Amino acid sequence: MELSLSDFDIEMQDFEVRKTGKFSRVWRIGYGGSIVGKPVLLDGRVYFGSRDCHIYCLDADKGEETWRFRADGPLPSGVEIFYNIVFAGSKDGYLYAVDAKNGRLLWRFKTGEEIFGIPCKHKERVYTGSKDGFVYCINIKTGREIWRFKTGDAVACSASEHEGRIYIGSFDGNFYCLDAETGKELWRFKTGDEIFTVEPFRIFNGFIYFGSFDNYLYAVNAETGKEKWRFRTGRFGNSSSPALHKGILYYGSRDGIMFAIREKDGKEVWRFHIGAEEIITQFPLIHEDRLYFGSGDDNLYCLDIETGKEIWRFKTDGVIYSSPQLWNNKIYFGSWDCHLYCLDLEGKEVWRFATSTLVPAFNPPVSDDFEIVVKKTRTEEEIEKEEKYELNVAIGLRDEYDTKNEYQVKVEYQQKIKY
Repeated sequence: MELSLSDFDIEMQDFEVRKTGKFSRVWRIGYGGSIVGKPVLLDGRVYFGSRDCHIYCLDADKGEETWRFRADGPLPSGVEIFYNIVFAGSKDGYLYAVDAKNGRLLWRFKTGEEIFGIPCKHKERVYTGSKDGFVYCINIKTGREIWRFKTGDAVACSASEHEGRIYIGSFDGNFYCLDAETGKELWRFKTGDEIFTVEPFRIFNGFIYFGSFDNYLYAVNAETGKEKWRFRTGRFGNSSSPALHKGILYYGSRDGIMFAIREKDGKEVWRFHIGAEEIITQFPLIHEDRLYFGSGDDNLYCLDIETGKEIWRFKTDGVIYSSPQLWNNKIYFGSWDCHLYCLDLEGKEVWRFATSTLVPAFNPPVSDDFEIVVKKTRTEEEIEKEEKYELNVAIGLRDEYDTKNEYQVKVEYQQKIKY
C-alpha cells in the first residue's frame, strides 16, 4: 500500500526532501520518440534531436521533413549548429557532426561514456563534456581531439564559451572555467552538490549564472570566479538557466516555480507556481514582455513578464523539457509525447510533427533520487531560527551562506586516456 503525506498527522515544516545519493535519473532515461532538447532555427529550417536516435530537419513553416539522420544511440539533449554543421551528443558516447544541408555524416568523435549536454564552439573548435568526467576540445573540421580536461566526476552539462573561456559544471559539485586554447583551469567554484543542466550557461554583464542540486542559483564573476550572490530555490535542486530582461532574471526551478529575481542583488520580485512540484528545466523565452516556458505538468505557459500573471497555457500529452524557440512570430518546442510543436503567439497550434515512434522514452520518476524524511521535534530556538530565515528570504536579506567562495584551487586531473 502506498502512503502519502496526507496519511500522517504532521505539518509541512516537520519533513524535508533529501537526495538519496548521486543524481542518476538522467542516465537511466530510455529509448523512445520523446524530445528533450531545444530545437534550432536556421534559414527557414528547424533542427532537433530525439531519443529515437534521430536528428531531424524540418521546413519551419510547414512542419514537413527535409531529412533525418540516425545515430547509434538516443540523443538525450538538444543540437547546436556551427558553420552549417549540426552537432549532437549521444547516449552511445559519440559527438556527431552532420551536414546541415543534407544530413550527411561528416565525422563522429568517441568519448568514454554518454554525452548529455549541448556543445559550444570557439574559433574552429567544438567543446563537449561526457559522463566519463572529461571535457573535450575537438577540431571542427577533422573531428580530432585537441585536448581534454578531467573533472572529478561525470559531466552532464552543456558547455558555454565567453571571451576565449569555456564554462562547464560537473557532478563533483564544481563549476569550471577553462582556457579555450589550452584546456588549462583558470578557476573553479565549489557548490554543495552536483551541477547538471540541459541548457548552456548564460553570462550577463560580466556574471555567469548556474544552479546546483544544493538548491541554489549562483551569480559568479565570469572572470574571477568570485560569488556575487546566491538565491535559494526549492527542494529538488536546480538544472536550468535564467533569461535576463530589463534587470530581472527569470529562472525555473525543479519544484515547479518560475522566479523573477533582481539581477543586481538576487532578491525575489515575484514567483509563479504551476500548481505542482514538477520540473522546469530549461531556458525561458522572452518576447514582447511575455515569458514562455514549458514544465513537467505537460503545459507550455505564457506569462505577463512584469506581473507573473498567466496569459495562456497550451497542453501537450507529455512533459516539456525542451526550451521554446522563436522564429517568424511562431514558437517551437518539443514534448515528451514524441512531437515537435509549432504555435502562434496566442498559443494556437500551427502544426505538430511526430518522430519515428510515438512510444515515449522511459522516464524514471523524479522521486527516485529523493526521499521524504520526517524531522525530529523542533525546539523553540530552532523554530525561531527558521522563522527568522523565512522572513529574511521574504524581504530579500542575505542568508548565512551568502559569502565568498574559497574553493578556487588547482585541479590535478589532467591526463590522457585512450578508448
